[in-house]
Amino acid sequence: MPHRLIAEELKADLDTLVIGQQITVLEQTASTNDAILEIANVNSKEGFVVFAEHQTAGRGQRGNRWDSAAGKGLWFSILLRPEIDLSSSPRLTAWAAEAICNTIQREFSLKPTIKHPNDVQIDALKVAGVLVEMRAQEKASHLAVAGIGVNVNQSLEDFPEELQSRAISLAMALGTQVNRQKFAVALLRTLDRTYRARFASLGEKLTTLNGQNGFI
Repeated sequence: MPHRLIAEELKADLDTLVIGQQITVLEQTASTNDAILEIANVNSKEGFVVFAEHQTAGRGQRGNRWDSAAGKGLWFSILLRPEIDLSSSPRLTAWAAEAICNTIQREFSLKPTIKHPNDVQIDALKVAGVLVEMRAQEKASHLAVAGIGVNVNQSLEDFPEELQSRAISLAMALGTQVNRQKFAVALLRTLDRTYRARFASLGEKLTTLNGQNGFI
C-alpha cells in the first residue's frame, strides 16, 4: 500500500484546537461512520478522527455506495457535538463541503464546486462527498458524525466502470500524484478552523477553557 497514513505523524503536524486531537488510522473497515461510533468512548474528545485506508461498505447520501480504493483516497469520519437541532444537520454538511472546496483550491489552485447538498466536483465530476449522521443525546449536546471521502490518487481504472464517466481524483485533475498525508493535515486544519468559527457555541466553550485544548 503506497504511503500509508500515520496517525502519530498527522497529530504531530497539526496545531488544531478541536478536530484532530485524537486520530486513529484503520487498515480496513466497513464504514468510518460506523467505526468511529464503535471505537469512541466516554474519554473520546470532540474532534476525534478515524481514517481508514480501505472501506468495504462506504456509503453516501440516500444509501448510495461510496467506492473507496485502498490507499488511494482520504476516507475518514469526525466525532462532533455541536449544539444544534437534529433538523439543522444540513449546516454541518455545508460546512464540511465548503472546507473541502477551500482546501483543494488553496492547496492545488483547482476550482472545485459544490453540487448541493453534499458533493464536491471538479469539471462536473465528483471528487469528494460528505455524509453527516446525527444522534439525539439526553441531557447533552447531540452527537454528530461527519463522514468525508476524497478521491486523491486514483487513476481512471481505479473507479468501477459505471463511475468512470462521473468521478475524478485530485491526481487525475492535476496530472500528478498527491501527498495524502500533507493534504490530510491541510484539510483537518481547515475543518477545525471553520468549525470553530461557524458554530458559535463551540467558540464560546473554547474561550472558557483559557487556552486548554479541547473538551469532553
